[in-house]
Amino acid sequence: MDVRIGIIQTPKEIEVEMTDEVDREELLAQIEKSLDSGDGVLWLTDRRGRRVAVPVVKVAYIEVGVPAHERRVGFGAP
Repeated sequence: MDVRIGIIQTPKEIEVEMTDEVDREELLAQIEKSLDSGDGVLWLTDRRGRRVAVPVVKVAYIEVGVPAHERRVGFGAP
């Protein structure tokens, strides 16, 4: 599952490729909890084990994709 984070006053996005074992609902709850605090750092761990820290006050938006096993490819894709 891919997570894209837009940062205020920056044209580039941060992309974090999460492992397939990550529960999407738990991830969304973690992100929401961090953003609700209004201060601090959002920590995410990518599929290679690298940790990514994003200051919550700098987050413009977060886009959470679907897990890899739910992606459709080819003629059957909507």
